[in-house]
Amino acid sequence: MSALRDTVARLSQAQKPSAGTPAYSRFVNRRIGRVFAAAAYLAGRTPNQVSLASGFCSLVGIVLVATVRPSWWLALLVTALLVLGYGLDSADGQLARLRGGGSPLGEWLDHMIDAVKIVLLHSAVLISFYRFDAFSNHLVLLVPLAYVCMSSVLFFGLILIDQLRRRHGAAAKPNERGDSVVKSLLIAPTDYGVLCLVFLAFGTPAVFVVLYGALLVLNLLFLAAAVGKWYREMSVLGVQA
Repeated sequence: MSALRDTVARLSQAQKPSAGTPAYSRFVNRRIGRVFAAAAYLAGRTPNQVSLASGFCSLVGIVLVATVRPSWWLALLVTALLVLGYGLDSADGQLARLRGGGSPLGEWLDHMIDAVKIVLLHSAVLISFYRFDAFSNHLVLLVPLAYVCMSSVLFFGLILIDQLRRRHGAAAKPNERGDSVVKSLLIAPTDYGVLCLVFLAFGTPAVFVVLYGALLVLNLLFLAAAVGKWYREMSVLGVQA
C-alpha cells in the first residue's frame, strides 16, 4: 500500500493542465485513473494493455445495454462497467507519462477505442428502446440516433481542431479563463462521465430518456457554440498561414 500511495503522489504532480476539462473528468475521473495507473505501473502493465482493458469494460457494458431488458440491477451493473472503463481510459495516459511518455500507437489506440465506444453506446440504447418496446411512440428512437450523429461530429471536430492547432503552432496558447472551476461545471454535460452516470436511471426508461434527452440538447448547444468558435479560429489561422 505504501508503494501505491507513493506512486499516486508522483502522478498527482504530473497531471495534464485542467484548462477546458469538464468537472467530472477533472475532479473525479482523473483521480480514479491515477489509482488505476499507479496499480498498473506496480504490476508492470503497459498503457496499451490498460487501454484494451478500458475498451473491454466499456464493451461489456454496451453489450448488456443492447441485449438485456432494462432493470435496476442492469442499470447499476452497466454504470459500474462504463465508469470503470472511463477510469481506465484516464489511467492509460497517466501510466504513459509515468513511464516516460506515450507513443503514436498508444494515442491511436486510445482514440480508436473512444471513437468506437461513443458510436456503439448510443446504438445500443437505440437497440434497447426498440427491442424491449420501452416506448409506444417510436419517435423516441430518434433521440439515441441523434446522439450517435452529434457525438461522432463532436469527437471528430475536437480531434481535427487539435491537429490543425498543432499544425499552425497554436496548440499551446494560454487561456487565462480556461482553468476556471465555473467553466468546468458549465461544460460538465459534455463529459462522457456524466453520460455514464445517467445510466443509473436506465432501469426506468421514462426517467432515463428525459435525462438522456436533456444531455443531448445541452451537447447540441455546446456543439453549435464550438463550431462557431472553431470557424472563427480557423479563419484567423488561415489568414496567418
